Amino acid sequence: MSDSPISTALLAYGMSGKVFHAPFLVLHPGFSLDAALERNEPKIQHDYPSVRSYRSLDELLADPTLELAVVNTPNNTHFDLAQQVLLAGKHVLIEKPVATSTAQFEELWALGQQVGRHVFAYHNRRWDSDFQAVRRVVESGQLGQLIEAHFRFDRYKPTLNTKAFKETLIPGSGLLYDLGPHLLDQVISLFGQPLSATKTLGQNREGSQVDDFFNLHLRYANGLNVWLTSSLLVADPGPAYVLHGTRGSYRKQRTDPQEAQLLQGMSPASPTYGHETTGQEGVLTRMNADGTSQVLTDMAPHGDYRQLFEAVYQAIRHGAAYPIREEELRWQNEILDLPV
Repeated sequence: MSDSPISTALLAYGMSGKVFHAPFLVLHPGFSLDAALERNEPKIQHDYPSVRSYRSLDELLADPTLELAVVNTPNNTHFDLAQQVLLAGKHVLIEKPVATSTAQFEELWALGQQVGRHVFAYHNRRWDSDFQAVRRVVESGQLGQLIEAHFRFDRYKPTLNTKAFKETLIPGSGLLYDLGPHLLDQVISLFGQPLSATKTLGQNREGSQVDDFFNLHLRYANGLNVWLTSSLLVADPGPAYVLHGTRGSYRKQRTDPQEAQLLQGMSPASPTYGHETTGQEGVLTRMNADGTSQVLTDMAPHGDYRQLFEAVYQAIRHGAAYPIREEELRWQNEILDLPV
């Protein structure tokens, strides 16, 4: 199998393409960022002069040199665009949510198998530093048998977004489909498929047509309950992760620095990229057999979204298993589909 760089195209070059994709595709020797779809003003050549800018999707997909396309467009377009990419004989990397229904997901996955091309989900927050700290604590067993876990992703944005597709009642709009996939992917990657789940949605901002609050309650075997919550009206966010077990507790703020660093123009190759700073440690409280407690601070491993792109490369070029698995994405869509 060829080890040549994977010729890649972005289907948009807005904030997502500029911050979360292009720097990694350019840095990784296994990829070559060669094209972008820019229906209006071409911008990518200001940053990457050698990248071809296409005005139409048909023209881009007709380029026989392209192997992989990144669907980083509004949520309601993911399914249709990914279908077209696969039918053009190219692999596809899709931002969350991969689809806006379980039926769409099943159809897309079947098409990928039919045409012999990979369907990858872009769940970069598996490689957040704060979540890596949570995973390390859970897998260490220091909390004993887990009883409850709370994952939150809060913001304070009372004003409606100027991007109409985010605030219009269409498939994939609203906070549940914006931040819900991040939290669900993290929890499912840790604990697997829940036995049952319930969903609560809310609309609290003035004039909102879409949900700006959600809570998902997932029930697991051995008595573990997991709550996933997000709101756009939290002025004073608490810990992003709180876990309680039979032998201790753990809490961690949302402290991953990668998005802020990338927005500031830091290269993922920088020695300080993905590293949290002193004072952002998680807090682990362990109970001793004699009833006394021990409180420890816990510095997170460094976050690194490069690992996602490495996984895509290894899957395409060397047939390695992609860590974000088909069944995990199906479970995620089934939970998002639940009635209120």
